[in-house]
Amino acid sequence: MTADEIQLLCTDLGHKARVASRALATASATLKNDWLQRAADSLVAAGESILAANAQDIGRAPEFGLAPAQIDRLQLTKQSLDAAADGLRQVAILADPVGRVIEARTRPNGLEIRKIGVPLGVLLFLYESRPNVTVDAAGLAVKSGNAIILRGGKEALQSNMALHRVLQTTLAEVGLPTDAVQLVTSTDRAIVGELLKLDEYIDLVIPRGGESLIQRVAEEATMPVLKHFRGNCHVYVDRAADLAMAERIVVNAKCQRPGVCNAMESLLVHRDIAATFLPSVGKALQERGVEVRGCEETRRCLPWAKPATEADWDAEYLELILSAKVVNGLDEALAHIDQHGSHHTDAIVTEDADAARRFVAGVDSAAVMVNASTRFNDGFELGLGAEIGISTDKFHARGPCGLNELTTYKYVVSGTGQVRE
Repeated sequence: MTADEIQLLCTDLGHKARVASRALATASATLKNDWLQRAADSLVAAGESILAANAQDIGRAPEFGLAPAQIDRLQLTKQSLDAAADGLRQVAILADPVGRVIEARTRPNGLEIRKIGVPLGVLLFLYESRPNVTVDAAGLAVKSGNAIILRGGKEALQSNMALHRVLQTTLAEVGLPTDAVQLVTSTDRAIVGELLKLDEYIDLVIPRGGESLIQRVAEEATMPVLKHFRGNCHVYVDRAADLAMAERIVVNAKCQRPGVCNAMESLLVHRDIAATFLPSVGKALQERGVEVRGCEETRRCLPWAKPATEADWDAEYLELILSAKVVNGLDEALAHIDQHGSHHTDAIVTEDADAARRFVAGVDSAAVMVNASTRFNDGFELGLGAEIGISTDKFHARGPCGLNELTTYKYVVSGTGQVRE
């Protein structure tokens, strides 16, 4: 495509989304929920064709040099498609954030002041690999009254197109604007740059993918960006930990699904229990194919571990690799997380209530877990329904971003003829 063609395409996408967003802003909760339920049923009914499209993408994965963890994120199954449909149904039963009264007060002069939830407007969602998030993002956007422009990775194009056909068809069936959910089907990289210039139409961009994508968006976007750069999640095993519990949590946090942003990448162990805990948890990790890169003391407990470099403390591996360090106590653990963490998810395993309190207060992350796996920092697991991503920003949203995080607010002032003296 020429530069002029790209500019025309992107401007058209933005204009259509802006028009659709005005219709969505006044759509009733009933209508939006009807679409969510219908879209969920239609996704299941179209499962065979969607999985066939996904098989085409999986077949081409070697062309794109995808690692096993990336192929895992790309693959759809009947179970994951059913889960995506269930996610839409869960969003349907959540309270509509549009029009909710956040605060209300009456002034001495009789003015009634209400702070109410309103849509952001138009969202641009840039993402890689995981086609199931096409469904999550569309469902959350429409329920929160926002139009959305979807731009997935080339490796998932056939899957995304099949999912998008279902979403747009069902929008038309219930009478909502089909431009509420648009998919960019061109794989030309220049399109992203052009979309990031469209602050006239787009209110928020959400990049979900590798650090290079997010860095590019943060540098080029002319509109606000909701992002997280890395998911370097830590588990600190305190000297007062239940070691059997700690082992279950560590193994789950690292191995249950290593290619996701809330998987544990760094293990910190109190020196007082390292000689007991590390050989036991190390055996469990080794049996699951985990490569451990450790400090000197870790390697004395685990002779098979590789030496950790300074870069390992900062790494988001997204595979079965783990950095491990023995620390003198809670203060050193907090300092290590502050220096090397990514403000995503960090956990402590301890039976000491004061240590847990200090850890919660001292860790500056979007989610802090006490005696639980980092894998629970997820919209579904926290009861938010689907999520459009996990933000490590502090403004305007942090943590799993669901319906409420895709809205802002305005003040509505109702009077009986008052004028300011």
